[in-house]
Amino acid sequence: MKKHVTWCMALVMLAACSGTDSDKKEKEGVETILPSQVNEVTVMELTKRDFNHELVSNGKIVAKEYADLYFRTSEVVAKVWVKNGTHVRKGQKLAELDLFKLNNTLAQSKNSLAQATLEMKDVLIGQGYDPSNLEAVPADMLELAKVKSGYEQAQAQFESAQHDVEQATLVAPFDGVVANLFDKQNNMPKSGEPFCRIIRTSAMEVDFTVLESELPLIKVGDKVEVTPYAVAAGMRVGSVSEINPLVDENGMVRVKAQVNGGDKLFDGMNVRVTVKRLLGEQMVVPKSSIVLRDGKEVIFTVKDSIAMWNYITTGLENMTECVLVDWEANGLQEGMMIVTTGNVNLAHESPVKIIE
Repeated sequence: MKKHVTWCMALVMLAACSGTDSDKKEKEGVETILPSQVNEVTVMELTKRDFNHELVSNGKIVAKEYADLYFRTSEVVAKVWVKNGTHVRKGQKLAELDLFKLNNTLAQSKNSLAQATLEMKDVLIGQGYDPSNLEAVPADMLELAKVKSGYEQAQAQFESAQHDVEQATLVAPFDGVVANLFDKQNNMPKSGEPFCRIIRTSAMEVDFTVLESELPLIKVGDKVEVTPYAVAAGMRVGSVSEINPLVDENGMVRVKAQVNGGDKLFDGMNVRVTVKRLLGEQMVVPKSSIVLRDGKEVIFTVKDSIAMWNYITTGLENMTECVLVDWEANGLQEGMMIVTTGNVNLAHESPVKIIE
């Protein structure tokens, strides 16, 4: 029994010695490999330059000007000259109703007006006035003659019939594009609904929201870049046109910006809005130069091929850059070379090789 225990203790000691030797060799291997690794980095000079603050939001394209066109009478659609997406000019004909009944009514009302005119003249002649010189007829007598002859009623009916004929042909009120045209030729248009809509594509707006805390960073006239999620539409440039002075229950403020839509922006299109504002010279660094060490933001500077880390405080930022705050208090100076790439695995006083 004693011999068995002695053998076990010997095996345990042998294993322990073997593990210690293995750990020692592994540690020596790490120590000999790591210092020999030189990180390749790119650098740039730390200097002040103009900074464009960017505020990013989501929004919708809305037509600044559009017109819903209606037929005022119930007749069959005789002709349709356009379709959805057709670009039209001001005054261009779009569609027309069957004019037979409307023209017939207009002719009847015209005859009734002519008859009422003759009767009014007879009344004036009977009162001793010249009907060819109405300016000489007293106002009360002229009004009496119109009432007796039914002239005013006949004139009103004629003007109404004339208006119905004119409204039976829809024309474009301004240059734009046709939308929401669903009725077909030889069918009765839907009662109470617009026949189509004309949208002025040259004057589009984007409606978006910003946080209440972001209001000091935006003003009327600021440049905006509007990028539709439909990539084919491309980016458009505009400017902030109005800021609604009301904060909603979610702490958001509605903003509108005018943008030239051309042929690519559609009413209701979802877009990404970037508001840009030039804030003058700032100490600006690329976001790629900033890494986290001990939970704090750090920038590496390079001197004599040695990387030194420097704690920093960042302020405003855009998509690619950040502004440094209190950079002098953190030991940074203009003209220093900072690491922009290759800094992920850097440690303090790591050797580096600068590449182009």
